[in-house]
Amino acid sequence: MLLAAVGTFAFAAGAPPVAAAQAPSFAAIFGDHAVLQRGQPIVTWGRAAPAAIVSVTLGTGTVQVTADSRGKWRAELPAMAAGGPYVLGVSSNGSAATLNDIMVGDVFLCGGQSNMELPMANATNAPMDVAFSANPHIRFANIVRDSSPVLRDEFKTAPQWQVAGAQSTGQASAVCYYMARTLHRQYGVPVGFVNASWGGSSIQSWISGESMRKSGSYGQALDVVDAYGADVAAGMRAEEERQEAWWASVDPAARAQQAWAGPDFDDSAWPGMEPGGRWSESGIEAVRKHRGVAWFRSTLDLTAQQAAGVTQLLLGQIASADTTWVNGVRVGASTNWWSGREYAVPKGVLRAGRNVIAVRVLDDDNGGGLLSPADQRVLLTADGSRIVLPARWKYQIGSRFKATQPPTPWEPPTSLTTLYNGMLAPLRGYKFKLAAWYQGEANAGAAREYRRLLPLLFDDWRKTFAQPGLPFVVAQLTSFGSVATRPGYSAWAELREAQSAAVRNDPHAGLAVTFDFGDRSDIHPAQKSIVGARLARAARVVAYGEAITPGGPQAVSARRSGKDIVIRFADTNGGLRTYSSDTAIGFEVCGKDACKYAHATASGDTVTLHGAATPGISKVRYAWADAPFINLFSADDLPANGFELEVK
Repeated sequence: MLLAAVGTFAFAAGAPPVAAAQAPSFAAIFGDHAVLQRGQPIVTWGRAAPAAIVSVTLGTGTVQVTADSRGKWRAELPAMAAGGPYVLGVSSNGSAATLNDIMVGDVFLCGGQSNMELPMANATNAPMDVAFSANPHIRFANIVRDSSPVLRDEFKTAPQWQVAGAQSTGQASAVCYYMARTLHRQYGVPVGFVNASWGGSSIQSWISGESMRKSGSYGQALDVVDAYGADVAAGMRAEEERQEAWWASVDPAARAQQAWAGPDFDDSAWPGMEPGGRWSESGIEAVRKHRGVAWFRSTLDLTAQQAAGVTQLLLGQIASADTTWVNGVRVGASTNWWSGREYAVPKGVLRAGRNVIAVRVLDDDNGGGLLSPADQRVLLTADGSRIVLPARWKYQIGSRFKATQPPTPWEPPTSLTTLYNGMLAPLRGYKFKLAAWYQGEANAGAAREYRRLLPLLFDDWRKTFAQPGLPFVVAQLTSFGSVATRPGYSAWAELREAQSAAVRNDPHAGLAVTFDFGDRSDIHPAQKSIVGARLARAARVVAYGEAITPGGPQAVSARRSGKDIVIRFADTNGGLRTYSSDTAIGFEVCGKDACKYAHATASGDTVTLHGAATPGISKVRYAWADAPFINLFSADDLPANGFELEVK
């Protein structure tokens, strides 16, 4: 528990009171039960009175620093070996704060989207693993979700360090916990992990604005984020200009149709419907067959008191993108069909009497629509009251086309840099043994871009934490979606290959292949102990320097040999084997126009594609599907990684 001495006030007759000096405190990431990284200088920071002399003590070591003119201080203690528990204290001007049960060991930073976020309570074998998880040498802290358009130097909500046990472990990231447990058993030192993840988030959300600007592709959108951070209204106007310019470029009717958002537009000739599902499920033939844009308008009367009290508009889920206006004022836009729409309504926009809500919807390949039940489309007031919108809406079918609306750059989970700002930037100065990354689902379909962004994230985090060689372990995308009955395009396979390439080209990175334990009907497979153990194996190489293979078989070359093509693998750990067959399934050979399956057998460290070296064949692929069926493993039961290779 944080203990602080209470300051005193001095009063002079006839004079205003003089405020007590600010008691010293640690930054929010430091708390009871925290773990500090062994073997590196231990940096701590916090606040005190401006220009105050601050003493920081850990165990028997003490350093003194001076707070700056804003009361911020930062102190560096000498590196320590693993051990504890210790007391971490700070004192200044007769006041003190103390943190107890501090351990020194190895600290892991875990980031990504929902598969990293998935808690132990939802993992396979959770009842047993959580119930028997008590271990004073395993601790964790979950960073509370916070999306910020500006860099934060402190968390909006202080994270709480917890010790593993039956009452706490269920809240921990399952993948990160299993990785930490495996490494603790291997090395016997205290471990702690910090989990900063957000379901559905794109990689662009987790990279600093400074680094994103260097990539050269996001300048205009980052300008909008900066404008929004400085002035919400100015940011909204800038984003409206950016979005409407895009609409004008893809839909010739967009500028004329903007009038449909206005409160004075006459929609009396529009047909009506009660939305509550995808257009493809609609009983209205013209709607059911439509692909493109459609408009919806709802009118409701409010009293003056209601209009003044409304703070938010909730529309539930919308497939797949929307732009929404209230009385002609744009209040928000989103491109994520799985997340409910929650838009702030500025004061003065609603009025007593008639009000109009207009929603422009752009569908996806599965059909668009206002998906949620009518009772989820409401106005919320400051006191928590709900004003349900009318169930029946006017609608009008717009242009027919296929395009992807740009996301609003400050709206999570597909924002630019805002999750870095709110959930990672306040950690600057904390030291880590390694970073674990489990993300990519939100970027499937943009693998070429991901090939640039994942190495950029590696570099960005290393710069953020001033650790140029910070090791990364990456959990590759698992198996999900449609199975393949013939060779073809796979967004998930391309994303996996982008992850493999980023790791392959980084001497401080390792990969955990996961598709053999995926679930093609569930994007969140619960068998996280396997993923955590495989991340731990990669960590033993890139973070701990063990002379073992970091994972399973990796294809390194493909060459012609007479009528055959021979693929050589590394890291077979004793040789390749095939399960349930004497042939290896999932291999393809590709020419200029198409790919086809190949008959393959494994022997030693090679796979032979029999009769595959026909004219025009230029590359080979393996496990190239969203949800591949595979049976090629190493001698120690690790799956061969998917790949695409040129034939030499």
